[in-house]
Amino acid sequence: MRKNMTNAEARIWFGCLSHLKHRVYRQKPIDNYIVDFYIPKLHLVIEIDGETHFTDEGIDYDKVRTAVLEGYGLIVLRFKNDEVINNFDKVYAAIYSFMETSA
Repeated sequence: MRKNMTNAEARIWFGCLSHLKHRVYRQKPIDNYIVDFYIPKLHLVIEIDGETHFTDEGIDYDKVRTAVLEGYGLIVLRFKNDEVINNFDKVYAAIYSFMETSA
């Protein structure tokens, strides 16, 4: 587990998730994985993907990881680092849209 957030994780945390009425965990272990953010009340995992996620190995690993998490009934939302940094409004809207439909 990392104590220090990446720039994209800090942006999503301070710009969106830290203000929610629901409990949000950072760097939460689930099964054999550590997810970036987890909101148990919504069964929601939010992943912020850096460069390593876009290699062939990273893509295959994320497919398995997502399947395992979904096997627990969790929804996994994934965003690229650059989406969070350069198009934060779109990411923010996607998260809140999910929360509105899940409430």
